[in-house]
Amino acid sequence: MELLVLLNALGTRLLFVLHSLLGVWRVTEVKKEPKYWLLALLNLLLGLEAVLTLKFKQGRGYKWFSPAIFLYLISIVPSLWLLEIHPEKQGCCNESNQLLQNINEINEQSANYEITDNHLIEKALELVNTLSAVSYQVWTLGLHQTFLLLLIIGRWLLPIGGEITRDQLSQLLLMFVGTAADILEFTSETLDIENVRKKHAVVYAILAVWTWSMLQFPLDLAVQHVECSPSVSSKQVFRLLLCRHSADLWNIGISLFIQDGPFLVVRLILIGYFDVITQMLVFFTAKNILIVLLQLYRLVVLSLDFHASLRYQSSSRKGGVGCCPCEPNNLSLPPSSCDMDERDCASIALEDPVTSEHL
Repeated sequence: MELLVLLNALGTRLLFVLHSLLGVWRVTEVKKEPKYWLLALLNLLLGLEAVLTLKFKQGRGYKWFSPAIFLYLISIVPSLWLLEIHPEKQGCCNESNQLLQNINEINEQSANYEITDNHLIEKALELVNTLSAVSYQVWTLGLHQTFLLLLIIGRWLLPIGGEITRDQLSQLLLMFVGTAADILEFTSETLDIENVRKKHAVVYAILAVWTWSMLQFPLDLAVQHVECSPSVSSKQVFRLLLCRHSADLWNIGISLFIQDGPFLVVRLILIGYFDVITQMLVFFTAKNILIVLLQLYRLVVLSLDFHASLRYQSSSRKGGVGCCPCEPNNLSLPPSSCDMDERDCASIALEDPVTSEHL
């Protein structure tokens, strides 16, 4: 096993575990109950996956799916749920006063703490105390941001398997950057609305849609093409369409059913049913409508091109297999379908006496 592959495989999973433990620590600090440390046991699944991957795949990835990313989602998403639905999240207006009070307490403790020998230790303690005093809302938003960044960086650092090329990986990472930005806008823009925060059922629905949208990150289907087997005939229309345009179809499906489609439904419900209207909510709703329409338009274009290619293949078979302009049985074919020029026809005529008689 290559040393670089081993370091990337272990280092990336270590970053996942550390970030997950940071989220669990924040939950225990907020809830003031040590039992929430049990959430850290979810990281054992990631450790087991690392052992199996190193043993059977030599540290490299799998085809179409990343178990490490999926298990990282399982380990960190419960902590983010608990932080978002905590009652303290509802009282964001008092956070500034609480932050000032915490800073004053830290200053008093630092003044009473006498360290004369090591100035670095004193600075480190002050940094830790300052981080502990950061407001609840800032911590939660920071965990969301670092969570999405780690998904992208982790997918980049994880060793790729033989089924996905570096070009496909670069396309996937660029897609993840745009996707992560939209997801962060969805959670920060909708959950920070005061009228939404007061409705617990709406908060749960938004978090459920957010969790559902995260399932696209372990998938590599949007950049990998399915090879058509020789047994697939033109009569099997759906299978032929899937293997010819698999990446495009998966990309459209992920947008319509995992991200932009569910986001649009939630925002329309907030506007139409709960009468929650803000400038940013209307803007992102219009953006989701535009993306959904463009994806449907893309689907129609692919379908029309596919059926046009099937009709052309059918007409080509009926017109015969001849290709040269000198052959009479190719009159039904368009000129662009002929790949041979007059010199090729001449060579065929010299080799085939029957053809030469026609010439």
